[in-house]
Amino acid sequence: MREPAPPHVRRGWIAAQAGLAVLVAAPFVLTALDRAWLLPTLTRMLAYGLGAAALDVVLGYGGLVSFGHGAFLGTGAYVAGALIHHAGAATPLLRWPVEIDGSLDALIAFPAAALAAGALAFLIGAVSLRTRGVHFIMITLAFAQMVYFLVLAIPEYGGTDGLMLTARHRLFDLPLDGDQPLYWVALVLLVGFLTIAQRSMEARFGLALRGARQNERRMRALGYPVFRIRLVAFTISGAVAGLAGAVLANQAGFVSPDLLSWQRSGELIIMVILGGQGTLFGPVLGACALLLLEEELSAVTEHWMLVLGPLLLACVLFFRRGLWGQVVRAPAHG
Repeated sequence: MREPAPPHVRRGWIAAQAGLAVLVAAPFVLTALDRAWLLPTLTRMLAYGLGAAALDVVLGYGGLVSFGHGAFLGTGAYVAGALIHHAGAATPLLRWPVEIDGSLDALIAFPAAALAAGALAFLIGAVSLRTRGVHFIMITLAFAQMVYFLVLAIPEYGGTDGLMLTARHRLFDLPLDGDQPLYWVALVLLVGFLTIAQRSMEARFGLALRGARQNERRMRALGYPVFRIRLVAFTISGAVAGLAGAVLANQAGFVSPDLLSWQRSGELIIMVILGGQGTLFGPVLGACALLLLEEELSAVTEHWMLVLGPLLLACVLFFRRGLWGQVVRAPAHG
């Protein structure tokens, strides 16, 4: 007979369902209240929540502090932006993804962004995962900076000025123009990833990933291919971060090299720690909280970072399990 789930797990499930209900109702409520202009901000929160949840797979469950996820986020954004930028180009290779069938371009562009970011994550992970600790952090940071400067060196994509996008992708013959269509795409992607990732982390793969974090030598002795497990997790995490980047590119109508910077990687790490490591739902909450704080504080003062810093420090000191741990009242060693 299956044992009942611990109370904090049940509370987490209820909180996740309540959060989903709020997100589903948000467009209708905001439209009714004549506050539909807030939807782009919510879409941005969902996109960063997706990127933070992807990072949590390797940081929270794998114990790997990656400063390279900004590169994956930016790679996905630039791939999605490049497919729009090259629409109508003379080169057939660059033209077919957006012109062969306008109703399918999002179904091609978004997977292309994920594949490009995943391939980059695979290459970086194949090298960096052979190291540990500070060495791993520095190698992922070095690779991310290489990608950052590589994009800056391509004048066709605007260099330091970034790339302005003239349109958004289409999905099932419907343009993703306006605020609601892209919001629903971002929400579906986020819910889909959280569902799959939650089940994967509870399955043998997730248990092996967490076991490698706690005692790598013992896992190797038991015959688990630790390097391959971590590489798969790192690759999937990078691919999903690329998806988040594709959403951000469409939402902003602009792709900036700032998405590739190490500061963006640092923001994703802050979102994970603020929300709660190893929870998947926590990083989404952390992303929403961080972006909301930035929006509100920047409207009050231009020195908002001086206020944000102590607030984040207080959260880390007093909410050891993150914001999600406070919501579900998880035990200290749960």
